[in-house]
Amino acid sequence: MALILVRHGRTSANAAGLLQGHVDNPLDPLGMLQAQAIAAALQGLDRPRVVSSPLLRARQTAAALQLPVEIDERFIELDYGGLDGVPTREVDAALWARWRADADFVPAGGESLAGLQARVEQACGDLAADAGGRDVVVFSHVSPIKAAVAWALGVSGPATSWRMNLGQATITRIRTAPGNPALMVFNSDTHLSGLEN
Repeated sequence: MALILVRHGRTSANAAGLLQGHVDNPLDPLGMLQAQAIAAALQGLDRPRVVSSPLLRARQTAAALQLPVEIDERFIELDYGGLDGVPTREVDAALWARWRADADFVPAGGESLAGLQARVEQACGDLAADAGGRDVVVFSHVSPIKAAVAWALGVSGPATSWRMNLGQATITRIRTAPGNPALMVFNSDTHLSGLEN
């Protein structure tokens, strides 16, 4: 039994290197194949509960399991505000530096990493007891999954977020019982073997 966190499959914005926060893009053809590979990797779970971010790319990835899906707004991606859809290479270096140094920094119209951490920690805490008795699979995004890992490790999410690399369509597992949460698997991509990148 575990809290299983799945990063959604690829979108055209991912492939183009764009910041993709609340922009509601669908999966691209490779992303659809990744969703099927994720579903195959998760076959055999006993009575899983399936939770998803409200964004289409996460819901499409979750739909491959062919199980009922609950929507939890707290697992939505970080809101990049006015930077949504901007190529990462075009973001000013000083802005990146400020973002890395200040967990409370809010891009214009967006959300801070500290705010994201708080909502994800609350969501994980709410799911922890259930995940102690059955698998709870959450389909989400890079920043919320990093925040969940920080929650499991008992460390500052914003401080560690920049030190984690989380690939597209990967699987992370957190044991929530007994006692404190514990990270069991991070960034697993073996199910993607053979798919083009």
